[in-house]
Amino acid sequence: MQDKTMTAIGLPDPTLHAAFYDSVPTKRLLAWVLDFTLIALLSLVLMPLTLFTAIFYFPVFFLVIGIAYRWVTLARGSATWGMRALSIELRDLRGQRLDPITAFLHTALYTAAMAFFPAQLISVALMLITPRGQGLVDLALGTAMINRAADD
Repeated sequence: MQDKTMTAIGLPDPTLHAAFYDSVPTKRLLAWVLDFTLIALLSLVLMPLTLFTAIFYFPVFFLVIGIAYRWVTLARGSATWGMRALSIELRDLRGQRLDPITAFLHTALYTAAMAFFPAQLISVALMLITPRGQGLVDLALGTAMINRAADD
């Protein structure tokens, strides 16, 4: 039996259940800052494992650490540590937490979108104007960021 707070596609209806989407764009930004900081610290902590050769290719090292961090955290709990700190999480089209494949696709598309400035601008604009606050990657995959329920 489907929960009455969910729409036919599984995600909460933004009109009937606006609380699921309240302040989500702002929380996403703050979560991104937290995650960026965590990835930077993690990259610095892991650098000695490369015998400090990562100094010569640090942007690539940072990128790989970031992809792994994002994929693993999304696959394990549908939220990165920054998202968890701000009580938000990604849900798929059915309203379920992300499975490892969807988490990988979200991470891959997010990484590709971050590589192109116009895609970043379009994504931010979409987060501000779409009813569910979905960015470009979210619209492509049918995912949405919601405020995490208190019982989760």
